[in-house]
Amino acid sequence: MKQCTHADALPHPEPAPLAPTCPECLRDGTHPVQLRLCLTCGHVGCCDSSPGRHATEHHTRTGHPVMRTFEPGEDWRWCFVDHVLV
Repeated sequence: MKQCTHADALPHPEPAPLAPTCPECLRDGTHPVQLRLCLTCGHVGCCDSSPGRHATEHHTRTGHPVMRTFEPGEDWRWCFVDHVLV
């Protein structure tokens, strides 16, 4: 089974969110479907079901590997590089 090779390098404690919602969606006038938090820098971006796919765009631009859901009641994490739940 494939495992994430990046989780051990994440900052502790995890970074504080830089915004309460996706700033790119606000800028573009679109609505985020669900939010994701970058565990490297705290960027908040929308999920791939949103028009802008800003969490994935953030990973592509920065190389930051792991995000977690930023939705109430959820606690999963995703590694963009290894394509696995963390």
